[in-house]
Amino acid sequence: MAFDYDLFVIGGGSGGVRAARITSQGGAKVAMAEEFRMGGTCVIRGCVPKKLMVFASQYSAAAQEAKEYGWDIKLGKFDWPSFQSRLSAELSRLEGIYTKNADNAGVEIFHQRAVIVDPHTVQLADGTQKTAKHILVATGGYPFKPDNVPGIEHALTSNEVFDLPELPKRILIVGGGYIACEFACIFNGLGSEVTQYYRGAQILRGFDDEARGHIAELITEQGVDLHVGTDVERLEKRDDGIWVKATDGREAVFDAVLYATGRKPNTAGLGLEAAGVDTGRAGEIVVDDYSQTNIPSIYAVGDVTDRVQLTPVAIREAVAFHETVFKGIPTKPDHTNVPSAIFTQPEYGAVGMTEEQARDDRPVEVYCAAFRPMQNAFIGKNERVLFKLIVCRESRQVLGCHIIAPHAGEMIQLAGVAVKLGATKEQFDATVAVHPTMAEEIVLMRSPTRVHE
Repeated sequence: MAFDYDLFVIGGGSGGVRAARITSQGGAKVAMAEEFRMGGTCVIRGCVPKKLMVFASQYSAAAQEAKEYGWDIKLGKFDWPSFQSRLSAELSRLEGIYTKNADNAGVEIFHQRAVIVDPHTVQLADGTQKTAKHILVATGGYPFKPDNVPGIEHALTSNEVFDLPELPKRILIVGGGYIACEFACIFNGLGSEVTQYYRGAQILRGFDDEARGHIAELITEQGVDLHVGTDVERLEKRDDGIWVKATDGREAVFDAVLYATGRKPNTAGLGLEAAGVDTGRAGEIVVDDYSQTNIPSIYAVGDVTDRVQLTPVAIREAVAFHETVFKGIPTKPDHTNVPSAIFTQPEYGAVGMTEEQARDDRPVEVYCAAFRPMQNAFIGKNERVLFKLIVCRESRQVLGCHIIAPHAGEMIQLAGVAVKLGATKEQFDATVAVHPTMAEEIVLMRSPTRVHE
């Protein structure tokens, strides 16, 4: 059977664009459909605009520190419309780059929705049907809002938060994951009064417990009004804002309510059921180690598979898909020891196992240091950084590394190389410290703070 394309990609985000581009460059005939904007969540509604907001929000604290260091600085209020204008222009620029790179590689792009009709056919929104030898689903995820909270229609998600017409004076962040904590710090830095509700016992579930507690203390000290064990019972739109009643009985009015309570795979209405593709309880596409579904011609990469929801992982999965299917080199994407960073203020970088995961698996030593770095101590700022290594007692291998400090994301990228290579504690110790830096602590911790047999 002759197909219109060798590969049809549904979704123009980081994973989909990478797979389409390199496959087309390799000589295959490739098409792609994207119903919103090229670049996907990361570029348009996620990593990029969020990180630019992080940058903007850090200048208020930096200006105050500059005063303490002797600079005569007078900081005015934050100009939200001006920032939004530049942000919009930057996202449009990046969207154009994604489109141009795919187009230059020879990918045929359809700027409309596509759904799967059968294992080799997709249908575009205009009714046109296209056939392909292989179909790759890379439709990402979407922010989840519970539908059982009265008044939930008055709440925002991370999709809409970048388009707020004005900076809210009072904002409630609902959730305790990394997105919620990042936006709590962002709006706090921009000058909003920030309240955060999380129904669990501690924020950042799934991360290292000691690090979670450290971050919670820091953001509270910075002015975020954090309430754990608390959820929203109902919301109402009133003349003075959005009235919120919490499950603990407290009532308050906010200018905006942002729900950051997780993300779900974006699979609704894609035609997966009709094509016979298996999905999981959360709607995720079930794939094997090579990103192949139970239908041999259909593959999926990125957040839509709900494996590791990180942009670089989606890109790695896309490359592995290309190697496996179009180069004949079976390649599994490697999901072990993936470094990550949470852009709270300060940042939290992590790679490998948490203390809790490691101690339940084998005997380990824990090395941890929390201290005021030189820059803070000089001006009497109490904010402390944290460096932590989890070490296997038998092999001496460093199983996990956790850093809470300014620029922890930059540090954990490099530490991640050592952990990925299986470096031992003694190899860390043998590395000469770079002085004076915060990061030197990672090679100076000589005595374990805790031992788990």
